Amino acid sequence: MKVAIFGAGAIGGLVGAKLAQAGAEVTFIARGPHLAAMVANGVTLKDANGSVTLPVRCVADSRDAGSQDVIIAAVKANGLPAAAPAIAAMMGAESTLVTAINGVPYWYFYGLSGPWTGRPVESVDPGGKLWDILPPRQVIGCVVYPAAEVIEPGVIEHTYGDRFSMGEPDGSRSERIEAISKLFIAGGLKAPIRPRIRDEIWVKLWGNLAFNPISALTGATLDIITTRPDLRDLCRAMMTEAQTVAEALGVKFPIGLEKRIDGAAEVGVHKTSMLQDLERGRPMEIDALLGSVVELGGVTGHAMPVCASILALLRERARQSGCY
Repeated sequence: MKVAIFGAGAIGGLVGAKLAQAGAEVTFIARGPHLAAMVANGVTLKDANGSVTLPVRCVADSRDAGSQDVIIAAVKANGLPAAAPAIAAMMGAESTLVTAINGVPYWYFYGLSGPWTGRPVESVDPGGKLWDILPPRQVIGCVVYPAAEVIEPGVIEHTYGDRFSMGEPDGSRSERIEAISKLFIAGGLKAPIRPRIRDEIWVKLWGNLAFNPISALTGATLDIITTRPDLRDLCRAMMTEAQTVAEALGVKFPIGLEKRIDGAAEVGVHKTSMLQDLERGRPMEIDALLGSVVELGGVTGHAMPVCASILALLRERARQSGCY
């Protein structure tokens, strides 16, 4: 199977290395010192079991990769619109795009029965351009749980987690998702196929839509946000609003709100990805993690005053720091 990794950073590098070990023909699309290091030395994956270095094909221009069976998009959600043409350059009529991206996906209403079928999510896909460039019929959703880091160019450190939950937007168990799941499993990763992938998207998003913005606004780490009473109350208020919207869209939450917060508290002293981006001067995933949720509140007719207020503050924080 020919697999391209677009966004060959921490998660992309982890997946690419694991799939190469499973025998896939992997191509990394990368840039800068990371690309140069992998071209010269291959990709090195470090974890608790040691270190392995694998020779992999690497290109800077996706057009040089050629048509691929599977493209795994492991980019920040806010980077997908700019990346879409380069991803599309590797997609043939039978190619599959796996979106290993946080937040509400642009294809959310594809294959979903109900009054909003086929509706673009404007916060993440203004004008439906992504929908046109990267056809949802070719997409498989993916919820990413592992943590990894590029510790130096060409070197990925896998910290914890090995699950990549997958699902067809229409909930079917297709031949293509079966094949991709088996490939992930052959590489030592967990890849359960979920008939209701949106439920799992929302469980992860449920925490991210509160913890990430609060951390960016306050500088607090996850342990403080989830245990300090006033901040926990704010998380609870935001998550309660979001749960109402999600359930109006047909989502079923397999765990309770307090358990979701407690699970995050167990992570301990941890800077959220949004806080890390802010500190590094990088654009934050504001619209994928919160703007889209507030938008869906409007779609379903549910007011979200707390989430909307935090969103306004977060956007202004981003504008003042140049991270939006």
